[in-house]
Amino acid sequence: MTTQPHPPDPRDRPARLAVGVVGAGRVGPALAASLQLAGHRPAAVSGVSDASRRRAAELLPDVPLVTPAEVLARSELVLLTVPDDVLPGLVQGLAETGAIRPGQLVVHTSGRYGVGVMEPALRVGALPLALHPAMTFTGTAVDVQRLAGCSFGVTAPEQLRLAAEALVVEMGGEPEWIEERNRPLYHAALALGSNHLITLVAQSMELLGAAGVGAPDRMLGPLLGAALDNALRSGDAALTGPVSRGDAGTVAAHIEQLRRHAPQTLPGYLAMARATADRALAKGLLRPELAEDLLGVLGQDGTTDRAGGPRGTDGTTGDDGEDTR
Repeated sequence: MTTQPHPPDPRDRPARLAVGVVGAGRVGPALAASLQLAGHRPAAVSGVSDASRRRAAELLPDVPLVTPAEVLARSELVLLTVPDDVLPGLVQGLAETGAIRPGQLVVHTSGRYGVGVMEPALRVGALPLALHPAMTFTGTAVDVQRLAGCSFGVTAPEQLRLAAEALVVEMGGEPEWIEERNRPLYHAALALGSNHLITLVAQSMELLGAAGVGAPDRMLGPLLGAALDNALRSGDAALTGPVSRGDAGTVAAHIEQLRRHAPQTLPGYLAMARATADRALAKGLLRPELAEDLLGVLGQDGTTDRAGGPRGTDGTTGDDGEDTR
């Protein structure tokens, strides 16, 4: 009686693998270059846009640029580094066309998804892994250096867990196991911290420039670096500033200035100030007797006083007719 061969265990493979990249965005070429430093061999890459081709040429020189199907044909380890919304259809299409082979390591780097999205690949015998680097990428060689010490959100079938973690370590990263059901929450947490931080910093630099500061980046660098370090060390205990102090007058002045000079930033300021006030109050950093006036200012959006009239920067009411756009 003959027995069906089992897909090879990646732990039994030769240590060095042929690596392919489907989607030469900012992430894929950097990961492949990092694996190359660990001794693996980039075999092929796919990319459509001119920017993708430039990134591939810079980070993976002499690696052929081919179709996605050809990438899989040449690779033992395939990195699917495409946008989240594209990933399910890509996996389905590659599986249905026979591009994915039994025993092939197929890795996606989406933060949103675990390995459930790889079900079509699993059905044809592939070995699915979800390895998401918790890092923002520039699409340049500096990304490879930044991977050293970077945490990766790892999700994989239990029998592939060691293989997944080994690949992360080879890229210089730190594996952090994320359960399948927790992937969307994990990704939301990273987006809240990373993506929104960039928006806040960019807005802050614009406002400093409008205030006449010649080098906003130089001014903000030490301040934000210290704030980030303090927050990572101490959490809410690191809160400082007028909101945590309950300085309603200062916050009202901020709101009025933003309304006059940068109204597009006001919704974000109000949302973050309210969240900060709630956290400071819950932690006992904001005194309840000061919180009432502060929350009243934030609740009025800085546009009216409690009697319903327009609020001026000095706390008086009245309409001076100035265009505040």
